Amino acid sequence: MTFVTDTFTLAGRLIKHNLRSLDTIITVILMPIMMLLLMVFLFGGSIDIAGVSHAEYVNYVLPGILLMTIATGSAYTALRINTDKLSGMFDRFKSLPISKSAVLNGQAVASVIFMMTSTLIVLLVGFLIGFRSQANFAEWGLAILILIGFALAITWLAVPFALAAKSVDGASAFSYLVLVLLFISSAFVPVTGMPKVIQVFAENQPVTHVIQALRQLLTAQPIGNHGWIALAWIIAITLVSYIAGTRIYRHV
Repeated sequence: MTFVTDTFTLAGRLIKHNLRSLDTIITVILMPIMMLLLMVFLFGGSIDIAGVSHAEYVNYVLPGILLMTIATGSAYTALRINTDKLSGMFDRFKSLPISKSAVLNGQAVASVIFMMTSTLIVLLVGFLIGFRSQANFAEWGLAILILIGFALAITWLAVPFALAAKSVDGASAFSYLVLVLLFISSAFVPVTGMPKVIQVFAENQPVTHVIQALRQLLTAQPIGNHGWIALAWIIAITLVSYIAGTRIYRHV
């Protein structure tokens, strides 16, 4: 199957690039770890959440940090795509006897693998500093699927931004949009304490539903409507971004 072979061949090229880039590894993995340590050991004692003790705050905040890891990784996804565009690499790919759709799909596969590897490392650090989960095998499986789905959605969301950007700096700035959504969500504190207008936005934006779904699953609590709403957002973002990205790619 040429499509599958070409996709994983191009994905392997990008994974090698990432592994050779020390600054990429440090930024994507170290920044979320530092944020986790700051939130738990520096700010955690000052944050009062009903039903959550200081020792349990790591359980509350870790889902948001995992999404932050994915968001940080999306900056490098956008950077790699934009670099290939500006360097003429896409023109070279188009001249080769390979599946045309494999170019962007290879970017997506490499991005998700890199994001999930980074997420696993951050999760292990979470366990080291006190994170504990009561989730069973099925709940862990659903949580992992949600993380993979979110990584895929954010990857494809980065594609049209990266293709449209005129510079590498402009492409990598895309991730700040996702980080803003993380801070205006239930990632670090409940949305109920926010000003009313911000609270309404925070309660209904996609990142909050993804975080709440993860948090409920990892604490073995009923997931409620958050699971279905998170899934709907993930599918919608992925489809719209995929269509937009492939259309822009044809004219690059």
